[in-house]
Amino acid sequence: MSSVIGLVGLSGTGKSEASRFLTATGKLPIVYFGDVVMTEIRARGLAVTPENERRLREELRASEGMAVMAKRKLPEIRASLASGGKALIDGIYSYSELKLLRAEFGDTLTIIAIHAARSVRASRLAKRPVRPLTRDEMDARDIAEIENLEKAPPIALADYHVVNDGTLSELETALSRIYAAITAA
Repeated sequence: MSSVIGLVGLSGTGKSEASRFLTATGKLPIVYFGDVVMTEIRARGLAVTPENERRLREELRASEGMAVMAKRKLPEIRASLASGGKALIDGIYSYSELKLLRAEFGDTLTIIAIHAARSVRASRLAKRPVRPLTRDEMDARDIAEIENLEKAPPIALADYHVVNDGTLSELETALSRIYAAITAA
């Protein structure tokens, strides 16, 4: 059985919804990689904007390496495993992070990629209550994450893939099947 499940996908695909569902279903503690950037933004007294988030994501990787989020969150993942034997990583962003996590957790790491059509993602992100994005901001973020942050390889190399263009219920049904397969292995 997998003890660490990682979620990957572009913004607006439904990673947060998948995270909430898997947490409730499997009683999995969440380790949110994006919190590294948000913590840094707050520590510097900056406004939470797409530009500041992008700038700090790239700055952290330039100064500490492409696996910085995973490196900084490894103690939290290990603590979750020590206390409950499981962990859910919300938002693996780079191939370097994936490689570090594979080296650390081997076959006990399972990656689930969440996908959605661009038009669906744009609609969701425009309505998102926290950190909404316009279509142009979404497109710019996609390009920056693919070109500068190695985000595409973890998505392409995921163990499971879910297309989340439908309802929340449909996403949960797909995730239920995947979780059953993961826990049965």
